Amino acid sequence: MKKILTIAGSDCSGGAGIQADIKTITTHRMYAMSVITALTAQNTIGVSGIMEVDADFVAMQMDAVFSDIYPDAVKIGMVANSDIIKIIAKKLVQYNAKNIVVDPVMVSTSGSRLLGEEAVTALREELLPIAALITPNIPETKMLCGIEPTSEEEMEQAAKKIFTQVYQNNGRDGAVLVKGGHLIDSAVDVLRDQSVTYVYHGYKIDNQNTHGTGCTLSSAIACNLANGLNVYESVKYAKKYINLALQAKMNLGAGSGPLNHMAANTWISKEILD
Repeated sequence: MKKILTIAGSDCSGGAGIQADIKTITTHRMYAMSVITALTAQNTIGVSGIMEVDADFVAMQMDAVFSDIYPDAVKIGMVANSDIIKIIAKKLVQYNAKNIVVDPVMVSTSGSRLLGEEAVTALREELLPIAALITPNIPETKMLCGIEPTSEEEMEQAAKKIFTQVYQNNGRDGAVLVKGGHLIDSAVDVLRDQSVTYVYHGYKIDNQNTHGTGCTLSSAIACNLANGLNVYESVKYAKKYINLALQAKMNLGAGSGPLNHMAANTWISKEILD
């Protein structure tokens, strides 16, 4: 059985963060492990409180996992502050972690900035370059490269710029997936690796319940990488999984509700893991 480690914050309402990751990993018939970076008091309406975990305790959690059940892939979400970012990067290098997917959670759904300048610098310089893939959305793309894409062409430009800054300038290999979920008129994602730009054209699904889509997508990608798929295929099948989870149109809570992570169970078992 493939083992996946998620390093992220806890969402007590179950729609995002660690909880969404574990549901996604389990639906992919893989073994989920977790390192919690923060506790949050949140629901479908918003976040009312955050309690960050001490960086040393994050390190202890990572030691406990890697020294016993070595993961086949690692997904990283909410990282809270620069101390936590630095210790995560240090431990991932120490244990030679593989198939690292970083969802750079820097901006809340409402548009509020979640990381200070010091933390963003640590993220950009220490954590992102060791990832196999990073998955910024439109606001996060702007924070990383100064470009806020409004079209497919601008997304391609931004993806190339981030790739150059994060990987090429650091002598590393990896890939950047600029997610277009915030675009109004289209549903396009752009993937850039060492030599090729891939464009995933999609369609907007009429569903306002999108809480945890970024967490879910990055976890699904990590599962697919662990299963031996390349980055392009991993993103392709993760997007199919997200679409099926959205098409189920589960409706919970008074705000932007969670996905139905189990909706695609039959498809996954037949198309990916048989």
